[in-house]
Amino acid sequence: MRLLYIISIFLFCTVSAQKSLPFDTLKLKEAKDMLADDYGYLYIYKNKDFSFTKYDSLGKQIGKMMLTVPYKIQSVQNPLSLALFSENAQEMKFVDQNMNEIQKVDFKQKFGFIKMAYAEDLQQLWLLDDSTKRLIQYNFRNDTTINSYPFDVSFDDLMDLLVYETKVYILTRQHIRIYSLKFEKLFETPLENGKRFRRENEAVLVVADNSILKYDPEKGMVKIFEDKDAQIVDKNILSYFEIKANKLYIYSLEKIKETKLQTEPETRQENAPPVTQPSSEKPAGEEGKTTDGEKKESDEKAPDHTLQKLMEDTSEVQATGV
Repeated sequence: MRLLYIISIFLFCTVSAQKSLPFDTLKLKEAKDMLADDYGYLYIYKNKDFSFTKYDSLGKQIGKMMLTVPYKIQSVQNPLSLALFSENAQEMKFVDQNMNEIQKVDFKQKFGFIKMAYAEDLQQLWLLDDSTKRLIQYNFRNDTTINSYPFDVSFDDLMDLLVYETKVYILTRQHIRIYSLKFEKLFETPLENGKRFRRENEAVLVVADNSILKYDPEKGMVKIFEDKDAQIVDKNILSYFEIKANKLYIYSLEKIKETKLQTEPETRQENAPPVTQPSSEKPAGEEGKTTDGEKKESDEKAPDHTLQKLMEDTSEVQATGV
């Protein structure tokens, strides 16, 4: 019964929150990655031709870049300055809201071999140098190295890098690891198919193939969205997005929150301890006797039985409706 209840609530949440967006399926068919910025614009990256295209919510193309080598798109939260890193070209590009290149940082002349780069802001980069096994804090505006830390980790299956509040987040194909700047391991747990980090204020999220997880210092990695049938998932501050069967769907965070609030009273009622019914047995020969005290006590208990019956009837109607 408990399993049936959970399945019913899940289906209700899905129906109430899901909305299909009018995107041409051909635009989504060969997508390698999809990202959503906080203004509702969507970005599609294709490995086949190394194209990076920006669309509005109706599927209208806003801009497009044709890249010559593979690039990793770090984040699109700030659409005025998108950061793209290429291990092959050993460079990082910054792109404006119209998908025009506004700056390029070349690592070949100054560093060894940069395995991953993270743009902290519009001035500083964090670089993992595979040749020297160091984490480098680099100001690309004035071409100066601010700090350099020994960081002897394996870079073979590295997927993404994020540095926030003196913590270094490393995402590989099979794990997420968190280090201090002194190379002390603070946290590690298996995590399959992780693709990139996303930071929302103080929260650090991991976007995987078909799920999104949030790092909780007490609980570890907590799954906040999942659809095993999805090809690609992402989120912005208002919604979750997914590509499934070459169609684009959006899930409103507000509607999901409202649905959860509506179902919480039912969950509490189901988990409440059973009510023990008072015994109706009386000593032999006293079935017809009723004292004033007993009558008064019976009158006081009557509303409780009525309320209990009403709650049971309400629960049955809710279960039938779901």
